Amino acid sequence: MGNKNKTISFRVNEDAFEALQEIAEGRDISLSAVFRDYVDMLVDHDGQVAVVPEGELEAGSDEPAFPPTVEVPKSFVREHERLELETEHLREQLEEHKSYVTDLRDRLEDEQEEVLLLDDLDDGGESRTIR
Repeated sequence: MGNKNKTISFRVNEDAFEALQEIAEGRDISLSAVFRDYVDMLVDHDGQVAVVPEGELEAGSDEPAFPPTVEVPKSFVREHERLELETEHLREQLEEHKSYVTDLRDRLEDEQEEVLLLDDLDDGGESRTIR
C-alpha cells in the first residue's frame, strides 16, 4: 500500500495570511510548500520546533538553546550504567530461579510418592521417600 498524502485545512486571519504569502514569495515557493516544510520539520524533531525570526537567530540572543539541554555529571552517568548492569544481572538470576522452580514443580508432578527429599532434587538424582 502506497504512502498517501492527506489534506489539512484551517483558517487564519487576513494579516497572518498575507505574512505567510510574503514568506512563501521571499523563498520563491508556494504557500503549501511553506506548510509542508514546517510540518516535516515538526515531525523530524518530534514536535520540538521553535519558530523565530532569522534576525533573532543570527544575532545570538541570551535565551537558552532550544530544545533545552542539561549537563549531567559523569558520576551520575556511571551510577546509571552500574544500575543498568545490576538490573540485567538480577533479571538473569530471576529467570534462572523461575526455571529452577518450574523444573522442581515438573519433577514433583512426575513423582508418585508423597514425600521427596530436597537434597535429592538438588543433586538431580532419584528421589527417595520417607515413611
